[in-house]
Amino acid sequence: AAEEPEELPLPTEELQHEKPQTEPPASETTPAQSVLQDLKVSSVNPSSVGLQWSVLEGSFDSFMLQYRDAQGQPQALPIDGGSRSVTVPGLSPSHRYRFHLYGLRGGKKIDHVSTEAVTASDKPEEPPSPAVDTQTEALPTEDNQPEHPQTEVPPVRAVLGELRVSSVTSSSVGLQWSIPQGSFDSFMLQYRDAQGQPQALPIDGGSRSVTVPGLSPSRRYRFHLYGLQGGKRTDRVSTDVVTDKPEEPPSPAVDTQTEALPTEDNQPEHPQTEVPPVRAVLGELRVSSVTSSSVGLQWSIPQGSFDSFMLQYRDAQGQPQALPIDGGSRSVTVP
Repeated sequence: AAEEPEELPLPTEELQHEKPQTEPPASETTPAQSVLQDLKVSSVNPSSVGLQWSVLEGSFDSFMLQYRDAQGQPQALPIDGGSRSVTVPGLSPSHRYRFHLYGLRGGKKIDHVSTEAVTASDKPEEPPSPAVDTQTEALPTEDNQPEHPQTEVPPVRAVLGELRVSSVTSSSVGLQWSIPQGSFDSFMLQYRDAQGQPQALPIDGGSRSVTVPGLSPSRRYRFHLYGLQGGKRTDRVSTDVVTDKPEEPPSPAVDTQTEALPTEDNQPEHPQTEVPPVRAVLGELRVSSVTSSSVGLQWSIPQGSFDSFMLQYRDAQGQPQALPIDGGSRSVTVP
């Protein structure tokens, strides 16, 4: 029962079926250039597991971590290609998990590594008992006593700076922060959407800014940024932001054009304010890969640039889903 053999074959079998199909044609060039190093467990808590890996050779556009939750449901966590660590939250205590990390290039899985981890117990009675034993032995030797407080101090040393608003539109908010002291494994941004539903956005530990898309105009949002160390929230900063009103440039633009006809000098000014949003153009959305449980998509930007992207679709149950994507990305795998 502890090994949970029924959970493990599914992702493993998918790999065995996919690898012969995808790797042989590209194995001579691309897969050989990008190699994932072994996946290691860096931290274990009752509700989270920290994982680390390295890229021995080449590079990947992004990573995808797959595992099954305590109910046996498959879960997929997309990770930025520059990351080398991740904290997997929302796990159950004293449960064995098998994690599969895929390296993606061009929307295709070209390498993978796997590992197993058992989450810690959530019973508070267990840790004190060995601590009492060591205290009784450590009484004559006072040098041993400071060792236990020292292990608890480092998570507190990491301090979050003020959470500031860097940009506001009618549908998005840009946020920035600093780390005056220490470092965090990752961040978690939490807020409630226009319908009052809680939303959580995981952020890489090396990031110092984020753009939150999919917001409603003229609405007040309260954002909470948590700094995580070893899967635990060790610091928090918050801020309030009101999104802009719905954009209404077209109506005044028509009025100014009618007035500006006699004076041609005025015309270039208004087009300059209206053109930038139009200059950014999305290319065709193409399907790069298809499996039984995922779809890879690719697109291009023939002109201009975007702050971020939002991919929306409905799942098999007809429920709307939204996947925020970084503005520098040109591909995504929908798990």
